[in-house]
Amino acid sequence: MTKTGFVIANLFRKKTRTILTLLSVIMAFLLFGLLQSVNHIFSAGPNFLGATRLMTQARVSFTSPLPLSMVPKLEAIPGVTRVAYSQWFGGIWQENTQLFMFSVDPQRHHDAYPEWVMPEDQWKAFENTRTGMIVGKLVADQYGWKIGQKIPISSNIYPQKDGSKAWAFDLVGIYDGKDDDWKKRALNIYINHDYFDEANQFGKGRTNFFILKLADSNQAEAISKTVDAMFENSPDETKTQTEKDFNLSFVKQVGDIGLIVRWILFAVFFTLLLVVGNTMAQSVRERVPELAVLKTLGFSDGSVLGFVLAEAVAMCAIGGLLGLGIATLLGAMIEKGSGGQFQLNVGGYVWTIGLATILIMSIAVGLLPALRAQRLKIVDALAGR
Repeated sequence: MTKTGFVIANLFRKKTRTILTLLSVIMAFLLFGLLQSVNHIFSAGPNFLGATRLMTQARVSFTSPLPLSMVPKLEAIPGVTRVAYSQWFGGIWQENTQLFMFSVDPQRHHDAYPEWVMPEDQWKAFENTRTGMIVGKLVADQYGWKIGQKIPISSNIYPQKDGSKAWAFDLVGIYDGKDDDWKKRALNIYINHDYFDEANQFGKGRTNFFILKLADSNQAEAISKTVDAMFENSPDETKTQTEKDFNLSFVKQVGDIGLIVRWILFAVFFTLLLVVGNTMAQSVRERVPELAVLKTLGFSDGSVLGFVLAEAVAMCAIGGLLGLGIATLLGAMIEKGSGGQFQLNVGGYVWTIGLATILIMSIAVGLLPALRAQRLKIVDALAGR
């Protein structure tokens, strides 16, 4: 029998116990893969956005509105080539399907986001149709929407002037991204801000945030400071940041995702260390006479230590790799099932951390039992002392 076969045979000598322990490891690394990918998405942000656009919101919160009268002042800042604006609509499709829906000025938004690709006649239709709406291709594919449909959508924030929260919009365009990164982000719905501004019950001339398109991304920091200084000590103080940082802060409105994920994983792996560590310790206790026989046959203390440590590595590696593999498949299925709206990609970054975790956990649960096996005295072990 080879050394590898010997390790595997010892690992599965108590099949029920080993299988249950492996299932614990698999579930822990399945949870690790999915949660770590979510954490990476929220903490890393879309790096491809760069700093070609700045987002200006109210200093207190992006939910506080800013007056549209700020547009000429922002456009007059050197280095700003175009100013667009966007208002969160709070759209609901059918009973309880949340939509990423914003009211925008069609032409300004088109100028600020050349990354969105759509036939020019559809952009014109969006600009000229007061009840017009355009949607990302991923959204249209998921709900089966077609150009020309009138789509009924409710708002959980803005009622119309008659008090009704039921709105209806004419779908006049379907946009897509210019490349793979942007195609994955074609998840938003845009409506004509002029129509929304006049029809909603809460007044006119306000928006949630401004989008400043820059001539030179290297000027982003200086322009940010200029904007915020311009409105300092005014009723409409601002906070200006890059689009990437804005997206991250938008997500963190619901809480510190990274901290939540870290505490969940800490609890999971602390419990897992106790389970696997107990399994390894019990396995060594049961085999004390056998380990003494190995030493009697000429195996060195280092060889015995290696056998026990290899069992711990094998158990953690088998369970960890299976768990990460299942997480990768499940993440792809979730992404496909959501029509790309939830991009749970268990990629190389997560796998790298996962492999490092497998190694660290193997040493943590196997080192003490392995050292005990190494220090066994043959006479004491065979005598049962």
